[in-house]
Amino acid sequence: MSPDRAPERKQSHPDTVELGLQSDCGSCFGLCCVALPFAASADFALDKEAGRPCPNLQTDFRCGVHTDLRERGFSGCTVFDCFGAGQKVSQVTFGGRDWRQAPGTARQMFDVFPVMRQLHELLWYLAEALTLRAARPLHADLRAALEKTERLTRGSAEELAALDVPAHRGEVNALLLRTSELVRAKVPGRKKERRGADLMGARLKGADLQGANLRGAYLIAADLKGADLRRADVIGADLRDADLSGADLTGALFLTQSQLNAARGNAATKLPETLTRPAHW
Repeated sequence: MSPDRAPERKQSHPDTVELGLQSDCGSCFGLCCVALPFAASADFALDKEAGRPCPNLQTDFRCGVHTDLRERGFSGCTVFDCFGAGQKVSQVTFGGRDWRQAPGTARQMFDVFPVMRQLHELLWYLAEALTLRAARPLHADLRAALEKTERLTRGSAEELAALDVPAHRGEVNALLLRTSELVRAKVPGRKKERRGADLMGARLKGADLQGANLRGAYLIAADLKGADLRRADVIGADLRDADLSGADLTGALFLTQSQLNAARGNAATKLPETLTRPAHW
């Protein structure tokens, strides 16, 4: 196998279980169903303000329409991933005290949840970056950033609420960008720069996007059937309703389960081993 086609990752994400980055709804107090707002749209069947429980949330913190979310107009719920922030806030930050039995904690708990979610998302990206061979020159810095971020997640509710999240994200994102550049430099040929590009509905069937920079690109409803996205940086790319049928996403950088859940695909779509083929495909 030639060096340019060798698998980029040396192993699966390290520490994702240890760091609690897999969502465990059974250990959460339904925080995504209460803390976050949503507006009536193609993704949500109704308006809900932040801090107000969704009418589908039951007393045991489970969703009453979980098995029929898409059919009932709540597809937005099916693509959301808190990266384990919900159970971290519920069981660690607030020590298992739920907002119903201890209503005095509600406002602070709901404020802390989106902060924790951002920190856990950063942990996911950093954990992935540490699996990449090409990023070895940055592994010490990446490990330090991961350890700092993990320490922040264990702060008190007051410390988390006061955290300057944009500043911390900026530090981590600079490292992730350098990681991306090192990995994509291994791809032969000219790399396509599409950072933040408006590619909504774009016809990219069969496109060679190996090593492309698609950070923050708008790929809503784009035709990516059969496209080659190996080692493309898709951090923050909007893949809602994008057609990934037959596309090759093995080795795609910083791809998340929520991005896949928001897209369309089929049995021929090639995925990284760390992610799962969505049931609705």
